Amino acid sequence: MILEKINKPNEIKNIDKEQLPELAKEIRSFLIEKVSKKGGHLASNLGVVELTMALHLCLNFPEDKIVWDVGHQSYTHKILTGRKDGFDELRSYGGMSGFPKRRESECDVFDTGHSSTSISAGLGIVAADMLQGKENTVVSVIGDGALTGGLAFEALNNAATINRNFIMVLNDNEMSISENVGGLSSYLSGIRTGNIYNDLKNGVVKSLNHIPVVGEKLITQIKKTKSSIKQLVIPGMFFENMGITYLGPVDGHNISQMVRVFREAKKLDHAVLVHVITKKGKGYEPAEKHPSRFHGVEPFNQWTGEPLKQKKKVTYTDTFSHYISKFAGDNESIVAITAAMPDGTGLKRFKHMYPDRFFDVGIAEEHAVTFAAGLASAGLKPYVAIYSSFLQRAYDQIIHDVCIQNLPVVFAIDRAGFVGGDGETHQGIFDLSYLNTIPNMSVCVPKNRFELADMLKYSICFNGPLAIRYPRGEAYDGLKEYREPIRYGKAEIIYKEREIALMAVGSMVKEGEKAREILKERGYNVTLINARFVKPFDERCIMDMAENHKLLVTLEENVANGGFGEQVLKFVNNAGIDINVLNLAVPNQYLEQGTVDILRKEAGLDSQSIADRVERRYKGLL
Repeated sequence: MILEKINKPNEIKNIDKEQLPELAKEIRSFLIEKVSKKGGHLASNLGVVELTMALHLCLNFPEDKIVWDVGHQSYTHKILTGRKDGFDELRSYGGMSGFPKRRESECDVFDTGHSSTSISAGLGIVAADMLQGKENTVVSVIGDGALTGGLAFEALNNAATINRNFIMVLNDNEMSISENVGGLSSYLSGIRTGNIYNDLKNGVVKSLNHIPVVGEKLITQIKKTKSSIKQLVIPGMFFENMGITYLGPVDGHNISQMVRVFREAKKLDHAVLVHVITKKGKGYEPAEKHPSRFHGVEPFNQWTGEPLKQKKKVTYTDTFSHYISKFAGDNESIVAITAAMPDGTGLKRFKHMYPDRFFDVGIAEEHAVTFAAGLASAGLKPYVAIYSSFLQRAYDQIIHDVCIQNLPVVFAIDRAGFVGGDGETHQGIFDLSYLNTIPNMSVCVPKNRFELADMLKYSICFNGPLAIRYPRGEAYDGLKEYREPIRYGKAEIIYKEREIALMAVGSMVKEGEKAREILKERGYNVTLINARFVKPFDERCIMDMAENHKLLVTLEENVANGGFGEQVLKFVNNAGIDINVLNLAVPNQYLEQGTVDILRKEAGLDSQSIADRVERRYKGLL
């Protein structure tokens, strides 16, 4: 195999040109085999095999640098920099990350995981290299979906001021995770199909070359003239008018063509954008047909593309999808907003049922929140469905545009808590902390799928900002008999005893229930409380617990700093309540990739660890 010859950076340059297409096939087969076993991002990686190979043929690592936007398409880069053995533990706890990680290799120069950051980061690296007198090449690779993010445009505007070579590669596969939306998508479609400039340019240059003596001078003059024929006909003038040289579109699966363009781009002493057209899922028929399905996948049969696991039970996302669509049928003021994630957030059903009330704003979380505020100010009831880790990007908009005006926007926060294989950039463990700081914001968290439905129904008439937070994956359907009506700021007592009170938030109610059983087997009396509301939490309930409990334990899948437990402890201390408080939360650190069960155990939040920690504290009080 040709791939066996590549075990460290730059060894691709030792491969004969005639063997490069075969190497691309081997890389695709390798990716399909490994991802089918471990799960991961497949379609995006299959689409950039030749693009990555071309960059590695033109660059020298680690001196030259690539910043991958989002980073989930960096698998081929990892292979070509000597990490193919790491794919056996891809996205596993203690194994290789599915994203660029500086700690893994000096060829990974910037950790990424969220969208639209690569141009800004690349510019920073270029500026630093200039100040340090380094002569190297910096490349930022950004997708057409990521280019809808406002941060990317801020960086593009700044890129025009750089007086040194800086290459931006626009990887245009006509979609992000879901179908691209907006004016930029239409604009790029025009570039893809509009060959008029390239055909005309080639014809003009060819004709002028036949003119003796003056032909070459005319060609040079035309290239130097800003108001040349290019100004009239090339869609790429959008970038040119910003002061960025535009090259392309280029076939993203033609290695020799890309190598030629990249080498030309390296000669320029300013910012240049190379527009590359690729096909997501290239070379694997199931992924080509269903690129969204193969964006992020669990283990699957590599021959059929079918998942190995049996069909999952109902998820929290499914529950949200069903009930928001159901309630919207009875209330025409309900509208739904997503930031390029209609499938992931469960709004695809809503989109089909109420297309006029569905808004996909692209990868633009800040805009999504302020847009929702505008809808609410005009009398509608907007639901903004965003993953916890992505909502962080709109912190200012939540404060400034929603909460200061006390507008009735509902935030459906998916993927809250541990999310597993995507690692640090995707764990939803900070939302309770930052939402706790915001006046007028209320936060509720369901213990199971039935309570999520009840909270969604409750939210319809709630007259102010409200966040409903729920985890990724299969929805808990236990404790269904405990379904008291939702009352603002009120907790639900599930089991009432004495001595020890476990007050759990959302997904931790299930773990708290199991921990209670362990403690009861050890002879302890344990009350279990479903907090329901994190902001405001039930102060009366806590005061009541102090009457016949020695220890109050808070349980949450959120970092300890600023979380639910810290607020409860502050209240108990300030009010002088006679009860000892133990806060069990996620350590104040970033958590790498791993299964949710492993992460929960590492954080000391599995039922066995909870029981052991509670017992130790309680014994210390006796």
